[in-house]
Amino acid sequence: MMDAYAETLLALALVLVALALRPWRLLGHAGLHTPLLATLALLPLLWAVPYWHAVPLHLQWSGACLVTLCLGWPLAVPVLALVGGITWAITPAPAGEIVSLVLWQGLVPATLALALGGLQRRFLPHHPLVYTLGRAFFGTLLAVFAAKLLALWAGHTLPHVSEELSWIALWLMAWGDAIVTGMLVAIFVAYRPQWLATWSDQLYLTRS
Repeated sequence: MMDAYAETLLALALVLVALALRPWRLLGHAGLHTPLLATLALLPLLWAVPYWHAVPLHLQWSGACLVTLCLGWPLAVPVLALVGGITWAITPAPAGEIVSLVLWQGLVPATLALALGGLQRRFLPHHPLVYTLGRAFFGTLLAVFAAKLLALWAGHTLPHVSEELSWIALWLMAWGDAIVTGMLVAIFVAYRPQWLATWSDQLYLTRS
């Protein structure tokens, strides 16, 4: 279990680590301006939907893994924190709830996606299929699911869902992120590779 104070400290620590890596240097890459602005424009609306409609079970899309693949982890973390601030401004959610949202829907899956991506680059072949299917789809699936399980352990239970069914519900919810992320990344690799900070033609298209 984690209280609001511990969640705030963890979120702040992740943001400070990302800022220490000087993510603003990535803004010199002109191709990243479009996914950055799209994230700030669209993701707060998606995060805000559960606060605008009263439903028994809030199905909340994370989007953090897609943002990480597009912007890179050092830039994605402060951007996701800013997304949380915008969400707070357009919803009636209290500040403590927004901190939890930013942490478990944004920063934790983004960090897990970074770790899984590093393992894949270390141990799997450098191939476009490995990037799109392995990192974008399965990496997102595992990162989002693991983040939701950690949130469940921290005390953020699903309303009106028994503990036995929570794991199944969280697993199914993670598939939505994985499918959308995998599909969009495959399109970006084919038509807009400059929108992906984690993609490299030299790394993934060089034939051995």
